[in-house]
Amino acid sequence: MNESPLYRLYHYWRSSSSWRVRLALDWKALRYEAIPVNLLNGESESPEHLKRNPAGFVPVLEIPGEKHPYLSESLAIIQYLDSMHPERSLLSGTPLERARIWTLCEVINAGIQPIQNIPVLERHSPDPGEQKAWAREFIGNGLRTYEALCSETAGKFSFGDVFSLADVCLIPQIYNAERYQVDLSDFPNVMRIHSHCKQLPVFESSHPERYKPVDFKG
Repeated sequence: MNESPLYRLYHYWRSSSSWRVRLALDWKALRYEAIPVNLLNGESESPEHLKRNPAGFVPVLEIPGEKHPYLSESLAIIQYLDSMHPERSLLSGTPLERARIWTLCEVINAGIQPIQNIPVLERHSPDPGEQKAWAREFIGNGLRTYEALCSETAGKFSFGDVFSLADVCLIPQIYNAERYQVDLSDFPNVMRIHSHCKQLPVFESSHPERYKPVDFKG
């Protein structure tokens, strides 16, 4: 197998979308340099980062050798990586099976994650307690949907016994659910899947704690 390009990943250590891409890169054993972009001090709104992504979000993947090298949006990045490096695919199966994996992904990517983002929480209320209550409600609602759907599809993982893009989305979302103190006892299928995911080497290698800034307080 040929050596992969050296990608650059612009990310924030605790961003769930960034963690998805780290998981995918590590799952495929691809070479990359992780470059931190601070979402809390205005760095993501700097002219340098806005050239990478006009929305000012992370993650952004820099693809070497391309005229337009920057690719944003975590699922678009992972789909690109899965197409370019099909070994250990995260989107395998029949068209219907892949569509069911995408359905699970979008429950999190479109249904939960945007609503619990920092700008949304701050727009909802300046009070941290109210922000946490908001996040708990919408994370719980989304995981309830995921629980119902994966009860029909799950084996060891969200779709059968193969680690897939659905699990890549689920892992960071459970991390956020725990941060916001969501009661996870209502989601036995989700937590059983998560326990299998935690046993994978990529869970630890891509984990936010490995990228936490040494001077971070909070």
